[in-house]
Amino acid sequence: MKKFSASRTAQYMALFRALETQRSHDKLVYDPYAIHFLDRGFQIATRLAALPLFHRMIQRIIQKKIPGAYSSGIARTRYIDELVQQAVNQGVQQVVILGAGFDTRALRLDFLRLLPVIEIDHPNTSAVKKEKLGSLPAHVQYLQLDFNNQGLEDLALNTSLPTVFIWEGVTNYLQEDAVAATFRFMEKFPAGSYVIFTYVDEKVLREPGAYYGGEKLLHDVAGLEEKWTFGWKPGTLRKYLHQFGLELLEDNSSVEYRRQYMPGRTEKGYEFYRVAFAVRK
Repeated sequence: MKKFSASRTAQYMALFRALETQRSHDKLVYDPYAIHFLDRGFQIATRLAALPLFHRMIQRIIQKKIPGAYSSGIARTRYIDELVQQAVNQGVQQVVILGAGFDTRALRLDFLRLLPVIEIDHPNTSAVKKEKLGSLPAHVQYLQLDFNNQGLEDLALNTSLPTVFIWEGVTNYLQEDAVAATFRFMEKFPAGSYVIFTYVDEKVLREPGAYYGGEKLLHDVAGLEEKWTFGWKPGTLRKYLHQFGLELLEDNSSVEYRRQYMPGRTEKGYEFYRVAFAVRK
């Protein structure tokens, strides 16, 4: 991450949610807060996207620049929203968002308003988020952490409550030992806790050319000082999680969740991106 700025990729995800919010119908995500995280150029583009012609043009530009990112990002957001609701319906009493970025679930999902939501992220991103949003609802708390250099043990979290962890868009930026340390920390939480996390198929790190748009994407994120460093081979994930007392419930690629939420969208790209859902037994 750049030393003195918030994550650029966090802003891209906010842009996608802001654009989806401007759609006149069939919105997968409604996020009136996302536009506040955007720079002036992105804000202008978002407002223009209220006109269908401009919306289609902006999507074509994004598809050319980051193939598959928009549809994958929006379908992923909706999918994770529904997994969070599933965990809440199962009785979790706390939400912890790791590497929260510009996540706005604590504000836009009504079913979270009666639960404590703890957002944890790098100090740079947290500072920008506080500046843009101003005062926070009473149930939301921001904590600061650099995942590659600090441990979650340094934070005062209530480990007695069944908790759902949301870990979106983070593992691919970490080192393997930081990922393992985070899962070990989750072992402190009771049975009936859940984790929802994204990851990339490790093949894209070894052979980016095997995926449409893969080489350009990895080059671009490295240029943003947000280089991707870690992934799993999907078939190994169940065994990996088992050592931390976690049972894998779902593991779907962007191909699958795009098909579920955007059956009419056929653009290529981001097939290596995945969402996993696991429970502590």
